[in-house]
Amino acid sequence: MAEKQLRRNLAVLPIGTVMKLTGQTARQIRYYESQELVLPERTPGHQRLFSLNDVDRLLEIKDYLAEGATMGQIRQIYRKQAQKIKQRHLTDTKARQLLAEEMLSVGGLVGQRPSISQSSKLY
Repeated sequence: MAEKQLRRNLAVLPIGTVMKLTGQTARQIRYYESQELVLPERTPGHQRLFSLNDVDRLLEIKDYLAEGATMGQIRQIYRKQAQKIKQRHLTDTKARQLLAEEMLSVGGLVGQRPSISQSSKLY
């Protein structure tokens, strides 16, 4: 699964190919980039390279606009998605922290660093 995601994130498509795939003009794509809705990578020569995920996002933007959404609404949708991902990560981190604290409290080690003798009792 991670390999598949890695391939989807790999920026290899030049803007001309992306234009053909999405039916959008270079001007539209550059505008979406200026609005930070899509962030292609750049080559040392400053050529934009897009990933498959970038193409998917450009097609989503096209669909949102066809449904009557404004650019502000689209930005808000993507901001909320980014916040959910960030919160999910924080939730995972918090869960791990709580689990570690619970494990320490079961062992009677809350609020103290285990000494060598206490550590050996855990094993």
